[in-house]
Amino acid sequence: MDNIRTEVAVIGSGPGGYVAAIRAGQVGKKVVCIEKELVGGVCLNVGCIPSKALISAAKQVDKIQHADAMGITVSGVQVDVQKLQAWKQGIVDKLTSGVRQLVKGAGGQLVAGTAKLRTSRIIDVTAPDGSKFTVEADHIIVASGSRPLQVPGFVVDNKRVLDSTGGLSLTEVPKRLAVIGGGYIGLELGIMWAKLGAKVSVVEFTDQLLPGNDPELVAVVARKMKKLGMETLLQHKALRWEEGPGGAMRLIAVPRAAEGQKDKEVAIDCDRILVTVGRKPNSEDLGLAEVGVKIDPRGFVTVDKKQRTSVSNIFAIGDVAGQPMLAHKASREGEVAAEVIAGHKSEQDAVAIPAVIFTDPEIASVGLTEAQAQQAGHKVLTGKYNFGALGRAMAALETDGFVKIVADATTHQVLGIHVVGPAATDLISEGTLALEMGAFLPDLALTIHPHPTLGEAVMEAAKAALGESPHLIGGGQKKGGQAAV
Repeated sequence: MDNIRTEVAVIGSGPGGYVAAIRAGQVGKKVVCIEKELVGGVCLNVGCIPSKALISAAKQVDKIQHADAMGITVSGVQVDVQKLQAWKQGIVDKLTSGVRQLVKGAGGQLVAGTAKLRTSRIIDVTAPDGSKFTVEADHIIVASGSRPLQVPGFVVDNKRVLDSTGGLSLTEVPKRLAVIGGGYIGLELGIMWAKLGAKVSVVEFTDQLLPGNDPELVAVVARKMKKLGMETLLQHKALRWEEGPGGAMRLIAVPRAAEGQKDKEVAIDCDRILVTVGRKPNSEDLGLAEVGVKIDPRGFVTVDKKQRTSVSNIFAIGDVAGQPMLAHKASREGEVAAEVIAGHKSEQDAVAIPAVIFTDPEIASVGLTEAQAQQAGHKVLTGKYNFGALGRAMAALETDGFVKIVADATTHQVLGIHVVGPAATDLISEGTLALEMGAFLPDLALTIHPHPTLGEAVMEAAKAALGESPHLIGGGQKKGGQAAV
């Protein structure tokens, strides 16, 4: 390929990079997006989208198997995993094709190759066929994403020891699956495979599944995991794996407090091991430090609210630019970087960024937890409403969980909204808007929600915090700052 001269060069085409390229084109900039592997990045190809496709399929299987409660009897349910994988890939292909069209439609150019900065304005690119060319740009947006962390003793080959990519690509249901890491990726995939018939064991180093989340929400998911026959080992460290009988595997773990004591080791028989212990930013091998871009000790590129790095014409967005490592955060940051380059008054100024977890039941949170609000000096008021008291949830046989609202007890300003239950990942958008608009409890309580819907739980939780819920005894009268449910 010939050398390219452009106004904006984007390195990476994930949900941050491709959105940045599209937005740059929309604001009148000539833009080139460089992608070394998969257009759409991890999210569209081996992350968010394919995982949710398989999770949706597993949920369908689970609902069918429990439909007898509605008087519906279904027998002989079978899952063709190869056909399921083909269906999943069809969704991925459709979306990645759409990304290509959108970038082109905005006047952008997608080029394949591995990028490395020679200077703050010149990028050396190695094409897939080994040929080399340069992209010279006035501004550069780094959207290089992240990759799975490795665990000593568990070299990923995606045949027997899997990372998240391998865990989404199996063509048969493993009889026994051991998951290292009880974070959101491990539990999403572990629960999915458990619903499809696998015996799943989860090894988590900390004292809680889904570390960092409200324990009250996590407890609901833990109960469902137990119903699915999943085994959980908290405060355990995965040490190594050994060959088991008949081609099986044996994962060896030890209680965290007994590391080094061989007699305390625990063996978990399995057929596959899934390693999901977090992700690492892709900030190496790009030439960033060499051109003066500041990178912190964890490998994240340091940026300001305009996504600008320590080099004024270089921007960074998405996973490589720091926590939280979420696709929707990356997309917004891509818009900000493109707009700033175009001279717009734009910055990343979100009040809060929602986090969603596609376990069963789902978890979604935005803003401060009760503990975080207290640590921030607030006198805290909370309201909670269980889905088990909601007609729509009963009718759908999805009554596990609740909506919990955290507010300042003095001003009644909403500080956080947390949901565990059906459609939590959709309901949280209302909570995000509430925080962004600076809502108070009466704003939610007095907003008429349609009946019968799951969204009524948000309204009822706000009313409960105020002691005014018509569907709770005593109106959910507050006891020690907690609405009685």
